[in-house]
Amino acid sequence: MLLLDDYFEMPAIKFEYIWLDWYTPEPNLRGKTNIIEMDSFDGDVTKLPERSYDGSSTKQAEGHSSDCVLKPVRAITDISRSNAWIVLCEVYNADGTPHVTNVRATIDETNTDDFWFGFEQEYLLTQHGRPIDWPAEWYPEPQWKHYCGVGYATMWGQARQLVEEHLDFCLAVGINITCINAEVLKGQREYGVLSKWAKAAWDDVRLARYIMMKLGEKYWIDLVIHPKPVKGDWNGTWMHCNFSNSYMREKWDEKYFTAVCEMFGKYREEHIAVYGSDNDQRLTWAHETQSIHQFSYGISDRWASIRIPLATVQNGRKGRLEDRRVAANADPYKVVARVVRTVHEVPIS
Repeated sequence: MLLLDDYFEMPAIKFEYIWLDWYTPEPNLRGKTNIIEMDSFDGDVTKLPERSYDGSSTKQAEGHSSDCVLKPVRAITDISRSNAWIVLCEVYNADGTPHVTNVRATIDETNTDDFWFGFEQEYLLTQHGRPIDWPAEWYPEPQWKHYCGVGYATMWGQARQLVEEHLDFCLAVGINITCINAEVLKGQREYGVLSKWAKAAWDDVRLARYIMMKLGEKYWIDLVIHPKPVKGDWNGTWMHCNFSNSYMREKWDEKYFTAVCEMFGKYREEHIAVYGSDNDQRLTWAHETQSIHQFSYGISDRWASIRIPLATVQNGRKGRLEDRRVAANADPYKVVARVVRTVHEVPIS
């Protein structure tokens, strides 16, 4: 049997270039495997070539001028394949300018240097269009007991295998997963991603989503991140955004924390505009949410728009804030850009 390397003079390495399309209201992840000859690869994306693709098939170009260009920006080992890497890419037009969908390229990294971000990515696992673990012909018992639950009634075989495999995969390739747990809705799960460098936080959310979707293929399980995947008296699905800058982490300044919260209220509509589509179905002042039409903040208040964590208060008003309005399907690049912009409008005394 001939092996892949038998066809090449140098070792052949598989690089899965992944990017976002231009579907609305939220983009989809796409992937294309490129086989590249090189002696070895150490993760330095500057050593990888740009690749073109048919943008007309991803709604990013017209058929008469269809080429779009993928520019590698980060690479992680793909431990699910031999001699392989996953390569996160930005999309550029043929003339070298960033494509309109390339939000990542528009963010000024100098404004995010001292920000830490933590995203709590919730998701619903489904099989054949129905939440996994749900009875075939009826609804399960009411929610809440499933939160952080253990046992067959909360999570059965395939789903548990997928979740654990996803955790191990992410940790092995350097994605900083800080926690996993079952959520309130049966079949709903969550993982936390923390980064002390804003750029890594953006990318980690994207990469972790891709890994979960890819691993789900072998279990016939889909990842659903719609903010209200099950209509009725069931919790929605969100991606709470925890954030801080160096001043928030190091200085005792209650007035500053209050001013930040008030500034978020001033820009309520601007934040909601980038916090994910169909978010009005989740932000209803029910199921631990504030109304999408209102803004509030409070200490340890999970019904508020902005929760001031108890740990922040106990630490002398030093620490983080949590924006609870971000939907599970939100674009992390847009979220980070809007949060940083709003925080920067608050003067530091």
